Amino acid sequence: MAIHRRAVFLKNDAIDPPQCHIRCNPLKIYGDNTMSKKETKVQSDKTASKKATVLGTRKTKRLPLMMGIGVCFVFMTALAAFYLTQGKNTTTAVASGPLSIDGTAVTFSARMFDDGQARHFEHVDGSHTIRYFILKSSDGILRAAFDACDVCWPSNKGYVQEGDTMVCRNCGRRFASVLINEVKGGCNPAPLKRQIVGDKLVVQIKDIQQGRQYFNFDEKG
Repeated sequence: MAIHRRAVFLKNDAIDPPQCHIRCNPLKIYGDNTMSKKETKVQSDKTASKKATVLGTRKTKRLPLMMGIGVCFVFMTALAAFYLTQGKNTTTAVASGPLSIDGTAVTFSARMFDDGQARHFEHVDGSHTIRYFILKSSDGILRAAFDACDVCWPSNKGYVQEGDTMVCRNCGRRFASVLINEVKGGCNPAPLKRQIVGDKLVVQIKDIQQGRQYFNFDEKG
């Protein structure tokens, strides 16, 4: 009987093994079906990204794109300015005043008046300052006149250009550019003799002095 019980004990011992003294994680043994917080966050981010892509609301990094566009704009602007400057530099500058003044004449570059703008000048004769203007009329002729007329000269207001006409600042009458040097008397600008010599316009000082009467305000009555 003792031998029989021993056999039974060994059998039961095989079925019910001794307790394991090493702590075991049953999740590792049978498989972990539970995700960590970090894994859950990664999975959530992936899901949100896919959703944003499908809905078209996914955020993109626009800063590099905007910086690239800005750099291109600055480059193109600088390039355009360079070519415009180069184009302007190929044009010969035109003097804004007489080329020369000597004891007998005042000489201008004819090209100075190519834009059709009337330019006013002064000649000091003793205590008097004689004013006159020069322009290229719409028919391409260089014309000159005193900045005064037979009627309104006492007002000392002269003329101003408006388009293709010269307007009296005193009475407001208008005179077409093509009539300067052609018509005289009344309120027309008093003609001033001029001469074209090559590409220059020359006005004799003695002819300028003829207009002294229009600027002699000491004797105006």
